[in-house]
Order: sequence, then C-alpha cells, then structure tokens
Amino acid sequence: MMKEKMRAASIYLFDEKGYSETSIQEIVDEIGVTKGTFYYYFNSKQELLKDINLTYIQFLLGKQEEILKENINYTEKLYRLIYMVISTIKTQRQSARVFFREMRHLSDEHLNIIKRKRNEFRSHFQKMLEEGIEAGEFNSNLRPDILTFGILGMTNWSYYWFNHEGEISEEELAKFYTDMLVNGIK
Repeated sequence: MMKEKMRAASIYLFDEKGYSETSIQEIVDEIGVTKGTFYYYFNSKQELLKDINLTYIQFLLGKQEEILKENINYTEKLYRLIYMVISTIKTQRQSARVFFREMRHLSDEHLNIIKRKRNEFRSHFQKMLEEGIEAGEFNSNLRPDILTFGILGMTNWSYYWFNHEGEISEEELAKFYTDMLVNGIK
C-alpha cells in the first residue's frame, strides 16, 4: 500500500515537474512520510523510476496477452491492441507520459530491463501481424517489422496530442487507425 502511494505521488510529481527536477524530499513530503520510508521501498530515485516504467509496461504486456489469446480474427485483434494502448494512455496518462518522457534518465542497467519488456511487447505485436499475413487477412507485401514500428509509433504518440475529451473518442480513434491500416489511404 505505501509503495503504491509512493509510486503514485512520484508519477504525479515526475509528470508535473520532470524526473530531474523532483527530489526525494518532495516525494516524501507529498505523502507525509520520511526519507527512511522511501529508502525502505526503494534504494534510489533511479530505482523508483525503473519501478514506475516496469509497472506500466508489465500492465500493457498483461493486457496484450489477454487480447492475443482471444478467439477473434486478426483485424479485430489489431483494433483491440490499438484501442488498448490508446485507452491505457487515457486511464494512465501520467504514467504514460513518465514512461515515454523520463525513460532517458534511467541508467543503462535499468534501461535494458525496460527495453527488454518493450521489445517483448513489440515482438508479440509483430507475431500477430505475421500470423494475420499468413492467414491472408493482411497484405502479404508488407514487412511486419516496419509495420509494427509504424503502428506503435502512431499509437504511442497519442499520449502527446490526443485529447480524450475532444471531438472523437478513443474507440473512434482506434477504429480510424485500424481502418487506415487495413484499407490504406488511397
């Protein structure tokens, strides 16, 4: 419970002020505990940032696994994966921003842990696209690796520009992306 409170306060502060501009003292002041409490759960602010990033990517991996196990066609899996990323950015907006913006502050050791998880997510996504191509549902002239990077780039950057209270919903954006990918723009 306390670890989650500390993580939540840190996500808020890292999102508002940035990782570099947030001190451990500010984190513990935010929830009314001592630095000793902080160091009981985390060895350093760096370890806390790794924990925040790891929690976010593991959440995405869990949701991705659920979708990929569903007995649905590949176009529907594509839609649900895109929707999952966009809706997670809505429900965990601050965590998403910290994940994408503050990752550069991780040490090589911690960054490698996060990169392995990100690569795992990308690899599962690519495998689904490859299976969709083999099943004849997607164009066989496509390179699944490049397509995967394109889709993830498109969906992940929605954290930066997409207004969830704007004129279109997450569902509509996910449908738009899926339609654009499946049917092209010509």
